[in-house]
Amino acid sequence: MIRRSLLSAALVLTTLAGATGCGALQGDDPAASAAHQPSGSEASKHAEEALPYDVKPLLHPAKDYFGVAVDGAPTSMKPVERFAKTVGKKPNVVGSYSSWGDAFNTEGARNVFDYGGLPYVSWEPFKPGLEKIADGSQDAYIKKFAASVREVDVPVAISFGHEMNGQWYPWGTKKETPEAFVKAWRHIHDVFQDAGALNVIWVWSPNIINPVPAVKLKPYWPGDAYVDWVGIVGYWTLTGAKTFDTLYGPTRRQVREFTDKPFLITETSSEPGERRRADVRQLIGGVKADKDVIGFVWFNIRKRADWRIQSSPLALAEFRRLIADDDFGFEVPRS
Repeated sequence: MIRRSLLSAALVLTTLAGATGCGALQGDDPAASAAHQPSGSEASKHAEEALPYDVKPLLHPAKDYFGVAVDGAPTSMKPVERFAKTVGKKPNVVGSYSSWGDAFNTEGARNVFDYGGLPYVSWEPFKPGLEKIADGSQDAYIKKFAASVREVDVPVAISFGHEMNGQWYPWGTKKETPEAFVKAWRHIHDVFQDAGALNVIWVWSPNIINPVPAVKLKPYWPGDAYVDWVGIVGYWTLTGAKTFDTLYGPTRRQVREFTDKPFLITETSSEPGERRRADVRQLIGGVKADKDVIGFVWFNIRKRADWRIQSSPLALAEFRRLIADDDFGFEVPRS
């Protein structure tokens, strides 16, 4: 991790060029901006105080991320600690869900970071609709959310409107268009940039295309300047794909037609049954073998099915054996 003190001198250049993070800032005239910059030691001190956590070294990790979503976290980390004890390894991504209108969970983000992990937030726009988000009428809320993210000053991964290519969410294909999704995404991203919330990893997370093959992903793509990771939501079910490639391959190949951003499996689990042990082997083995995939987040919650790994002793034993590999897990650097 590059220390902030070493980066402070670069802040002025970053502000003028708009190159920090994954998108370009739309600022004032550079000459006018430069005229207002303090000089000498005052400029260095101001830059060091203003610079948020630098997420760039986290985008292409040397080891794979191992994440979990579990009830009660991250407001409390006890469920994560219990999960870590169950599987024999400490996760370094903790997933959670936030509805549009909710405040940013500052306490939860600090909890995850203090634990050595990356907070991952699925931001769900159940209301008021993508057009209203894009037209600026929601800016007061977005700015407040962004300010909280900036002030907490830890790395935060955010996925807005996950599974947008399905019809099961109000921001999906049944009610919204790809154009509206892209406009809303870009607008939110730009508001965050303007607020200085550059400590965000932006994760674009479609569902696997297997159940919705007619819906093309490219029209939903906000652009390389607006996204850091491509997330994939895909579960192992009793009647679904049986291999890593058949589950995730079709989606990945389509995505590779328009971007080379890293893949993170942002939500997955295996349906309880005879195949569960094999599913675990396919998932963890597939992530380890494929350097284009930088990790996965296990959905360890009972919801319509018992997705918790501890509900299947044989699958749990296989999970413990495979996740012990040194390729998985690392503490997110403090600065």
